[in-house]
Amino acid sequence: MEHPGDDKEVLQRIASGDKTAVRVLFARHNLRIFRFIVRMTGSEATAEDLTNEVFLEIWRNAGRFEGRSAPTTWMLTIARNRTISFLRKRSEAQLDEDYAANIADDADTPEVITSKGDKGAQIRTCMEQLSADHREIIDLVYYHERSVAEVAEIVGIPEGTVKTRMFHARKKLGALLQSAGIDRGWP
Repeated sequence: MEHPGDDKEVLQRIASGDKTAVRVLFARHNLRIFRFIVRMTGSEATAEDLTNEVFLEIWRNAGRFEGRSAPTTWMLTIARNRTISFLRKRSEAQLDEDYAANIADDADTPEVITSKGDKGAQIRTCMEQLSADHREIIDLVYYHERSVAEVAEIVGIPEGTVKTRMFHARKKLGALLQSAGIDRGWP
């Protein structure tokens, strides 16, 4: 088997119609894209559908990748834009009052979370309490290991705004973790 190449080469092969290259890129990055979308939507089923849409968009638009950013930055930008578009459409759909009244609140109480003793679950619960903007910044920086410049490009905001959001997100997350009895793990 020939060497599949780096992501830029794989995108060039996709642009020329190489279906094998799409499978290579999907194998390398589908889990990262999926997890990113799950954190934004809170739904694995939705994330699966949107991940497939992202890779279909990559297939269709690989020729538009100009190499000004890392391929993963470009792909995460596509994933973010797809997900935001989906969330906007979903929020525009009106829930009827009967349906909304029957939605059960299945969120764990603080006592249940504490009794679980699962630090990971407690951290995820604290993350969910952050605003969507702050959660997105934390996700990209810490889970996807993106630089401030890459996050700015993905989210479409200035680097200074990324730094400000990161500062406030870390401060809020630290307070939430402390109130949950977890050492936040950073200065």
